[in-house]
Amino acid sequence: MTVVAGNYITGKRLSRRTLLRTTGAALGIPLLDAMLPAGPASANTLMDQAVKRLQYVYMPMGCDHSRWTPDGITLNKLPFILEPLNPVKDRINILSNLELAKAYPGSHATSNSAFLSCATAKHTESADYFLGTTADQIAAKHLGNQTKLPSMELSMDLTQMAGQCDNGYACAYQNNLSWSSPTTPLPSEAHPRIVFEAMFGPGGSASERSRSRQQQASLLDSMADEIARLKNQVGASDKRILDQYLESIRSVERRLEKAESDLNNGEKRDMERPLGVPASYEQHAKLLIDLQVLALQADLTRVITFQLARETSKRSYPEVGVPESHHPLSHHGNNPNKIERLARINRFHVSLFAYMLTCLANTQERGMPLLNSTACLLGSGMGNPNIHDHTNLPTVIAGGSAAGFTGGRHIKYPEHTPLANIHLTLLQSIGVDLDAFADSTGPADELTLPPTH
Repeated sequence: MTVVAGNYITGKRLSRRTLLRTTGAALGIPLLDAMLPAGPASANTLMDQAVKRLQYVYMPMGCDHSRWTPDGITLNKLPFILEPLNPVKDRINILSNLELAKAYPGSHATSNSAFLSCATAKHTESADYFLGTTADQIAAKHLGNQTKLPSMELSMDLTQMAGQCDNGYACAYQNNLSWSSPTTPLPSEAHPRIVFEAMFGPGGSASERSRSRQQQASLLDSMADEIARLKNQVGASDKRILDQYLESIRSVERRLEKAESDLNNGEKRDMERPLGVPASYEQHAKLLIDLQVLALQADLTRVITFQLARETSKRSYPEVGVPESHHPLSHHGNNPNKIERLARINRFHVSLFAYMLTCLANTQERGMPLLNSTACLLGSGMGNPNIHDHTNLPTVIAGGSAAGFTGGRHIKYPEHTPLANIHLTLLQSIGVDLDAFADSTGPADELTLPPTH
């Protein structure tokens, strides 16, 4: 095992690309003071030099607007669905009146496919599907050559849909949020162990990875000597960052091991949940969220998409008192009881987004929360699911203060404002030189404020 640190800078400085390696695995290190030029830096300088990141989180099948939309333009009192965001409400903007005009004639397939592309899906059930390059992949092409993984595509659904998609539309439109070209959908990964190994190793075939796990219970244990050597090269504040980062990895490892051992302890496993996936939807989601935060912190990637569930999902949510399937509830026919249960599902999904934002806010990079350098978008490609419309899309923008994003507001755009305006603004915030994206009419300047320096 060796420490791979590139070229050291004088004074025992570390390369930003420092890695700890063992057979079949490599552990990226978060940004440390020891990786930076010596000398003090002002808060404004730190903001200017911060790495910019984007996260996109998809919430299927719209929402109950009566329990989503804030009163007025401030966030003094968040409505029922958005209440879980209270701890971070000064870091969020709720956006109203955004539209996906290219998603009509109105379907689940086009809700999903247009969310990041703002493009019209070719009406076909065959393999000649055609859409558009999605915003996240434009970002990945701009940032991806600086990281191990150009982007990460994650979801909560372990198997792709086949034969049960919207009439006239290939299942590729419903299965995939990200498209690297109009003809290339990117599959998402839902299995936490596979995500972990994509980030840190080991590589090789499935059988080789299985043997490696049996021989090596913990990635961190295998690197104990190298971790100790690294800590001897850095100061007290860097040691605290390393300890927090390594403990986060250790926590993920423990939860993966528990999920993998539950079957041996007599836990009943359904056919759609392979070994190593937590039985609880919430535990599964939080494990994937923690992996995303680790990936951003270690600069393994700077662009992530996360699908909380697919359109037409039949998942039920008994943990929040909703034993019925999500999709049938979304066609509520204005039944108050069904709408109320739909709102509980919406709130549950928002609570997971709130968990993500809290994790990013509690993770430090150069004395700032990781949330400062990460712009996070939560949204849906559908507005009112009962009528399959694509207007007044539920949308939240959070974080990203290093890129000029502000918070604490409900921004009401003129009706039928393109969602593409938001995507254009996010892309411009990370330095992509674009004047337009899809059907945008201009950047959403209301999201940002001029720099204070």
